[in-house]
Amino acid sequence: MENRYRVYQARILGRYIINTLPKVQRLLAYWNQEAQACTDIILRQQALASLHDKAFHCQGGAVYAAFPPTDNLLQFIVAYQTICDYLDNLCDRADSTDGESFSQAHQSLTCALTPGQNTVNYYRGHTQTPDGDYLNKLVQICQQCLNKVSNYSMVYDAVIQLAELYSHLQVKKHLDRNIREDVLKEWILQDISGYDDVRWQEIAAATGSTLAIFALIRAASQPDCKQIEIEQIKTAYFPWICGLHILLDYFVDRDEDIEGGDLNFTFYYKDEKEMEERINLFVRNSYYHAGQIPDPGFHLMIINGLLAMYLSDKKINQQNYQSIRSSILRQAPAGAHSTYHLCRSVRLFL
Repeated sequence: MENRYRVYQARILGRYIINTLPKVQRLLAYWNQEAQACTDIILRQQALASLHDKAFHCQGGAVYAAFPPTDNLLQFIVAYQTICDYLDNLCDRADSTDGESFSQAHQSLTCALTPGQNTVNYYRGHTQTPDGDYLNKLVQICQQCLNKVSNYSMVYDAVIQLAELYSHLQVKKHLDRNIREDVLKEWILQDISGYDDVRWQEIAAATGSTLAIFALIRAASQPDCKQIEIEQIKTAYFPWICGLHILLDYFVDRDEDIEGGDLNFTFYYKDEKEMEERINLFVRNSYYHAGQIPDPGFHLMIINGLLAMYLSDKKINQQNYQSIRSSILRQAPAGAHSTYHLCRSVRLFL
C-alpha cells in the first residue's frame, strides 16, 4: 500500500515542481506589481516585504492545487495566503497594539471567503483605502475564484469558522505582551470546546494554520465531493495536521523567539521532553486521521512534506535538537523519511 502511495505522491510532486511552482512565481510577480501601487509608503513596504519574505507560504500552500491541477484554486490560494501574510506583517510592524485596528483589518479574511460581499475600507482611522485598493483587489480575486468552485456551499460554514479562529488568534497574539497570554488562554478555554485531549496552546497553534481551508476548498472543487469527506478532512486537519504545522514552526524558531521575546506555543511545555512527546502525539494522530480520508495518499504526502520541510531546517542542528528530530521521524512511515532526506539534500544547494 505504501509503495502505491509513493508512486502517486512522486507524480504529484513532479507536477508541483514542474508546473505549479512557476505559476506561483508569476502570480506573486503580479501581486508585487499591484503592491507597488500602494499610496502609503509603510503599507507598500509591508506588502512588498510579505511577498518577498513569505513567498514560501504561497509556494507550500500551492501543493493543494497541484493535483488535480486547478489554476482557479491556485489563484485563490496565492491571493488568500498573501492577505494572511500581509496582515501578519502589518500587525508585527505596527507601532500600536490596538486590537480594534487588527480586528478591522482581519475582516478582509472572511470577506474574501464570501462571494458577493462588498469590500470595505479595512484600515481603521482612514476615510479612504490608503493602499491603492491592494487589499480589496486581493479580496475580490478570492471571491471570484470561489464563485467557480462547484461545491463551495458544502464547505462555506467550515472555512468561515476556520478563518474567524485564525483572525482571533492573529488579533490576540499581537496585543501587548503583558496581557496577550491571558487573553489567548481565556479565549481558547471559553470559546473552543470538544478537544479534551488537546491543550489550550495546541488548539491556539492549530488556529494559526491555513491548511484546513485549502484542503476543504480543494475537496469542494471536485464534482464528486461528498459530505463525509468534508467531515473527515475537518477531523484530520483540526486540530491535528494544522496543529502539527504550527507546532513544528514554533519548534524550529524557539531560540529566535526567546531572543526576540516573541510568543511561542512550545514554551508552555514544562520541558523539552514533554514538547517532544506532544509533537509526537500530533504526528501519530495526523497520520491516522489522514489515512481515513478518501484519497489518503495526498493528505499523507502533506504530512510528509511538513516533517521534511521543518525537520531539515538548519536551525534544528543549531539548537541541538537532533535527538528530538529523530524521535519525531520515528513516528512517521518510511515515505516521510525519503521526503526528509530529499528535502535535506535540496537545502544543501539553497
